[in-house]
Amino acid sequence: MKTADMLTPTILIRADSFEPTQVGQSVLCLEIGRDRLRFMVQNKQREVGYLEEYTFPSMLTERPLTEVLPEVFQNHPVLSAGPWQEIRISLNSPSFTLVPQPLYRKEYAGSYLALMRGSALPAHEFAQAHLHENEGFLSVFNLSHPLADYFAEIYPLQPLRFVHQTSALIQATADLDKRSLTPQGVWLYFEDEFVTVICRQDHKLHFCNRFGYKNPQDLTYYILYVLDEQQMNPAEVPVTLYGEITPFADSFAELSRFLAHLSFGQTPPSLRLDSAFDDVPEHRYLSMYGLTLLTT
Repeated sequence: MKTADMLTPTILIRADSFEPTQVGQSVLCLEIGRDRLRFMVQNKQREVGYLEEYTFPSMLTERPLTEVLPEVFQNHPVLSAGPWQEIRISLNSPSFTLVPQPLYRKEYAGSYLALMRGSALPAHEFAQAHLHENEGFLSVFNLSHPLADYFAEIYPLQPLRFVHQTSALIQATADLDKRSLTPQGVWLYFEDEFVTVICRQDHKLHFCNRFGYKNPQDLTYYILYVLDEQQMNPAEVPVTLYGEITPFADSFAELSRFLAHLSFGQTPPSLRLDSAFDDVPEHRYLSMYGLTLLTT
């Protein structure tokens, strides 16, 4: 069965001024997961003017990503362009951990992940790290050799940077937190049946983790448990929602029963979006927005 015809974008936003031949001073930002691909382009003025999203059919999610991605990348007018100023690739995977910078040792990166996972990395994967210099820690996550080789092959001799999706979310919430007038803040990012929880106190990251949940009651229990562990009062702390959630969702209704200051998020203040994005809900693509804001 031919699958290329199935892989058409579910979302496509393009600024009138966008020109794929002028990418030498642009940054290509990609987010890759088991069942989807998203990418944005940020031009030399640091303005985002292009977004595409693909959702892979279930028959494709059983195949390695290195077999699925070529069906999107081949002959794509943007993805096949280049060379780029930089290519940032965010991996949406379950394996990651944060290690304080003074304690981090490169030779133990795989051991940090093994401790978190409860098992060693398989032979086709290796540990990759990204430094959050302003935060004082490194994000350590798994990356497959075939996937790393694939991108090195299609973007030869171009600057590639791999990060975990949570690194993009941490960057985005740091930008949002700069303008916050409260000493505490919680950000929730929803995707499928997972939520990433980020807590900040006194403009410092205190907690970041991802939870799977099956119903709104489980979700609410996890959030209230985290707040209790972080000594945050549900009646006082502002909680901001991002990602795949709407005001009509059961999850929102359930959370509203227990969280007094619950709201949908806005675009990070340092991000510049073309007017083509005016109709996109501001809370929808925080992980992609954070990827464009990475500086180190």
